[in-house]
Amino acid sequence: MPKISCWIEAMRLRTLPVSLAGVIYAAGLGLATWHFRLIPALLCLLFALLAQIASNFANEYFDYRDGLDRPGREGPRRGVTEGDITPRAMLTATLATLSAACITGIIIVALFGEWWMYPAGIAVALGVMAYSTGPYPLSRHALGELAVIIFFGIVPVSLTYLLMGGHFGWWLLALAAGIGLMGANVLVVNNYRDIDDDRAVGKRTLAVVLGRRPMLWIYIANGFLAAILTIAPWLAISAAGLIVPCVYLILHCLLSYLLASRSGRALNPLLGMTAMLMMLYAVAFLISSLMA
Repeated sequence: MPKISCWIEAMRLRTLPVSLAGVIYAAGLGLATWHFRLIPALLCLLFALLAQIASNFANEYFDYRDGLDRPGREGPRRGVTEGDITPRAMLTATLATLSAACITGIIIVALFGEWWMYPAGIAVALGVMAYSTGPYPLSRHALGELAVIIFFGIVPVSLTYLLMGGHFGWWLLALAAGIGLMGANVLVVNNYRDIDDDRAVGKRTLAVVLGRRPMLWIYIANGFLAAILTIAPWLAISAAGLIVPCVYLILHCLLSYLLASRSGRALNPLLGMTAMLMMLYAVAFLISSLMA
């Protein structure tokens, strides 16, 4: 029986703020526009967390199955590759967690949603698996960052806001894309760190295709574009609305410097820092909306 610490490592706690931030940001939008509803927001939070854990489990299992993980890799320890968790146990955990996410999604839509949200939920479930497996695994064809923008930005922000009773508009899509860009930066760090390991096993991430320097500029650009896309609500809810985005950009520049100056295992803390900066931005917006 694998130790609980091995399963916690497989969940990749450093990156879990990515799934939570989109829902938290949407809750802030709900408060700012008088559409906040606690129960659907909490259920969306649970769904997002389960979906990301399922995605992380699936990524570990399918990368091991297809020979894309090697012992002693630069990133966090992979339980299946290192022999801490059996492949069968990881596959079972993947399917169980994904099933729990699907059940949560069905409950949310049944209570608060509309019929078209069921296909959207199915698309999310398929996206969880398509990231790592299927006829065209997104993570192996330089599409991982785009997948994060969609499934950890556009989908959670938009659907959470709509499930709370809000209305769709292009402004919502722009805000959601901004949050997605913040999430994509977590994967940029991950793939930037793993570029040599991934190249050696033939895994074509965006970092492998473009190289380190372009990925550094993508990381920098994502942060600034994310701040620009999400600036309007800050200005709407507070006279001092530029303070938090400016602090975010200062910290983003610091993290960009760390990305440029580190390599290998030294980048592991930066993974969590990037995810936490995204989470803090969302939490700050929620608190500001609550106090407005």
